[in-house]
Amino acid sequence: MAPFGKRNKDKEKIKISKDTVKKAMKIFTYMKPYRTTYFIGLIFLILSSSVGLIFPLFIGELVDASNTESTLDNINQIGINLLILFIGQSIFSYFRIVLFVNVTEKTLASLRRSIYSHLIKLPMSYFSSKRVGELNSRIATDVSLLQDTFTTTSAEFLRQIITLVGGIGVLLFVSAELALFMLGTLPLIIIFAVIFGKKLRTLSKKAQDEVAASNTIVEETLQGIANVKAFANEWYEKARYNVKITEVSQIGIKAGRLRGAFASFIVFGVFGAIAAVIWYGVRMIHEGEIGIGDLTSFLMITLIVGVSVGSLADLYSQIQKAIGATEKLMEILDETPEEINEKAAYEKIAGNIRFDGVKFAYPSRKDITVLKSLSFEAKEGEQIALVGTSGAGKSTIASLLMRFYDTTEGQISYDNKDAKSYELSNLRRQIAIVPQEVLLFGGSIKENIAYGKPDASEEEIKTAADKANALAFIEEFPEGFDTLVGDRGIQLSGGQRQRIAIARAILRDPSILILDEATSALDSESERLVQGALDALMKGRTSIVIAHRLSTIRKADKILVLEKGEIIESGSHDELSRVAGGTYQNLSKLQFASDQDPIG
Repeated sequence: MAPFGKRNKDKEKIKISKDTVKKAMKIFTYMKPYRTTYFIGLIFLILSSSVGLIFPLFIGELVDASNTESTLDNINQIGINLLILFIGQSIFSYFRIVLFVNVTEKTLASLRRSIYSHLIKLPMSYFSSKRVGELNSRIATDVSLLQDTFTTTSAEFLRQIITLVGGIGVLLFVSAELALFMLGTLPLIIIFAVIFGKKLRTLSKKAQDEVAASNTIVEETLQGIANVKAFANEWYEKARYNVKITEVSQIGIKAGRLRGAFASFIVFGVFGAIAAVIWYGVRMIHEGEIGIGDLTSFLMITLIVGVSVGSLADLYSQIQKAIGATEKLMEILDETPEEINEKAAYEKIAGNIRFDGVKFAYPSRKDITVLKSLSFEAKEGEQIALVGTSGAGKSTIASLLMRFYDTTEGQISYDNKDAKSYELSNLRRQIAIVPQEVLLFGGSIKENIAYGKPDASEEEIKTAADKANALAFIEEFPEGFDTLVGDRGIQLSGGQRQRIAIARAILRDPSILILDEATSALDSESERLVQGALDALMKGRTSIVIAHRLSTIRKADKILVLEKGEIIESGSHDELSRVAGGTYQNLSKLQFASDQDPIG
């Protein structure tokens, strides 16, 4: 295990570039169906921003009215105009927020659906190179970040841009000379904003990665909480998590210092600029070049523009974080999914299997050949047992049969037809697997059994449970088939989980059955019940049995003894038992002579 704090140090850093932005802009394809609503919201955004800039002009008129011979009616009219302006801005702001939220929620719902449906179609090679916590963080944290960005940040960023550009235009209209004097102070502020923004962006990306890493630790720890407690490693997990959280907080503190320094500079720059403008404006009033009302309007607009400039850096930083999050999500969508056609026409497979010179190495370990020119045949209805030490390639054969991976060399055939020529979803519908460690979903027993056939009737589910020797214990529960199994099936014993998995396989009615050491972790009574259910399940089906206990495969039609990815012995139990000095004979003597299992 990597030392504390060393994990994820080599994680790829996202550099914001033209290509990155172009890639992130793909998210707007999900907004396309709602673009009309978005543009209407944009119009309300422009209107509300414009009203904010017009407001100081009326205030200026009001100030001038107090120093002139304006009638009370004129003053009241200006007050009424201001009231109308405020009502208009309230209406514009309401519709702006409502429309942007509607577009955001619908867009992100489409994005979530797209990412999830794409993610579950990705090949096993992708998941073997990714951590569950990281993927969960992408869908949960990154999409939530986008939600904030689309709902608030992007709209506020656009509003501030409109305010900045429109404000400068109004300033030039009020007094071009004073506006040019004021604008002379902006370049320095903008330069500092760019420098600080770049540093804040780097820290924000780093903080995102560390938060994702800390979430992964939590996910792994909670998933394996039994192991954590069994090894009394609570201290270790606390220390591991503490390292990540400390890194996150340190990055946050560093970013806070930068933000503080930037805010201080902005305060100094903005108020310094305002003071300079007041000084210059008072001189212009003294010389009769501008009125006090115009100076009042100018100062109010200057303040609004200054606030816009000050907020742009932080808003820009938030948008940069969103671009990074979007790129990560787009990377998932850029992965090539398996060709799964849920509506593929049903093509019945009888159950004949043939491996011809199959070589295989996992994509993540291409230098290690797991299977070496493997060839064997299983005819329809036969029971083929795979025996061998851990790492011999037994589970790899099961994965290749399910087409979780494709062969490096050689060919796998079903009914004398290349496995790759079958629709993937159609092929997998006709294969059922009962693993050693059964994963049940956190719903009811009925839902877990029906996973083998989602449209199954209650009678079919009950019949499958009966055939799997599961009906008796299910009916003992007060809620029967509606009993919740808990997270990963924790409320059920190992034998009960196995029988639920067998019932699920029975309901699927597969042509090919894979049993991956399905009874190795059970006590004698549970094994007897599960083995009885398995014997019933295997009748009339081609069965590939990965054997742990040799006593369970004595009746197999053929036993293949594997060693380092090669078949070193092949035959029935009786035939292999008579091979003097053979591997299977030695394993049999060792296993049947004691209660220990020599193969893993």
